[in-house]
Amino acid sequence: MREWNSKYADQGLVIIGNHYPEFNYERDLTNVEQAVKDLEIEYPVCLDNDGATWRAFGNRYWPTKILIDKQGHIRYRHIGEGRYAETEAAIQSLLAEEYPSS
Repeated sequence: MREWNSKYADQGLVIIGNHYPEFNYERDLTNVEQAVKDLEIEYPVCLDNDGATWRAFGNRYWPTKILIDKQGHIRYRHIGEGRYAETEAAIQSLLAEEYPSS
């Protein structure tokens, strides 16, 4: 995620991490802020303590990567690790699409 953010942010990629805590200490904002700093994460990370965002996207597994197009539609979803080249190709494809007309 950090690499994709660094590589594609200037082309329009917006990464938002959603942290849905598994353990009690992961619910503490200070702990999450420290982890984001320690891991050198430069994109925003939401603290989803009640799981509302997690459920809104129908997530059941971690990690899940979801790509949303310029019109706000989910166009790609990958559950678990791996398929990095496939995910990057999907990122490139979506970035290459034109913005919708007004």
